[in-house]
Amino acid sequence: MRRIGFFKPNLNKFILVFAFLSFNTAILFANEPTKNADSVHTEAVIEANDSLHATTDSVAPAHENAAEEKFNPSELILEHIADAHEWHLWGHTSIPLPIILYTPKGLEVFSSSHFHHGEQAYTSANYTYKLEENKIVVLNAENEVDEVATKSIIDISITKNVCSLLISVALLLFIFLSVAKAYKKTVGKAPKGFQSMIEPIILFVRDDVAKPNLGHKYAKFMPFLLTVFFFIWINNMMGLIPFFPGGANVSGNIAFTMVLALFTFIVITVNGGKVYWSHIFAPHVPWWLYPLLVPVEIFGMFTKPIALMIRLFANITAGHILVLSLISLIFIFKSAAIATVAVPFTVFISVIELLVAFLQAYIFTMLAALFIGMAVEEPHAEDHH
Repeated sequence: MRRIGFFKPNLNKFILVFAFLSFNTAILFANEPTKNADSVHTEAVIEANDSLHATTDSVAPAHENAAEEKFNPSELILEHIADAHEWHLWGHTSIPLPIILYTPKGLEVFSSSHFHHGEQAYTSANYTYKLEENKIVVLNAENEVDEVATKSIIDISITKNVCSLLISVALLLFIFLSVAKAYKKTVGKAPKGFQSMIEPIILFVRDDVAKPNLGHKYAKFMPFLLTVFFFIWINNMMGLIPFFPGGANVSGNIAFTMVLALFTFIVITVNGGKVYWSHIFAPHVPWWLYPLLVPVEIFGMFTKPIALMIRLFANITAGHILVLSLISLIFIFKSAAIATVAVPFTVFISVIELLVAFLQAYIFTMLAALFIGMAVEEPHAEDHH
């Protein structure tokens, strides 16, 4: 096995880039409106009850109405792919997560359990809060939404996706710190443990992703590319685990993919050379085409990271929806024949998702390396072309 000469000196850069991306992603998650799992269930039950009362006799027993309720697959699917203020374990058991609000009157921290189990609102020393339409709002004395007070609070709560993100951060730090420690102990020896498992993947990113797209400048961008690849891959894999600490749809959240795409855009823009900017503002076309082509090139600067963001988000979310849809067929038709077909097919799709988890991390990293390589292209390459 070849040794990785750049790994040891660039470990600190790797960890710094990784921590910076994680922190900014967590902040965006915290400020993104989230859908509480219990509120989804409560709204669905209310709508079902309203529909039943509208179409049945008012004297019908309550247990007959409950028996007529049907399995709602869309509720199950949306509950899984959406963020939440609690981490569901099994049945009615869940882990409440902390609500953290920065208000003009100071920082307020309380458990999300106050919004569950039939409680409509939570009253603190300063405000009365309620979870309404995917976000926490402030109520006035008449139990109406206070728009001014609501806009004055900043929600930095630890949601399910944020919690999963922090778990993946801890996991990756543990892996790579262990690998770095192993390199110090096994200088000149064959890799062992995590080191032997991680080294081929690092070599793959270096030899098949970085070098072909970045040439001799690959080492400068390896910390960023490795961070992006492993960050996406680990979160994709954790999303496929159906129980705690997995099951969160982190990579299928637009805030997560947006942060990764944003930092890719920053790396491209900051490292853009003379050739890159000349292609945008002085393309090799007749001057009278500049008014048409220059705006297109400028627009193209933003479509690249947007494509990265949407591609990862859509593919991961579609995979989760497909698996859950197949499982839902069993409960919709309540047929053993359907189960014998749906279960094996679900297992097959889940195995395919293991490949997709790696493939999407590879594609994002490959395209990021390609865009960075276009930005750092040297003048002699343009002359040769």
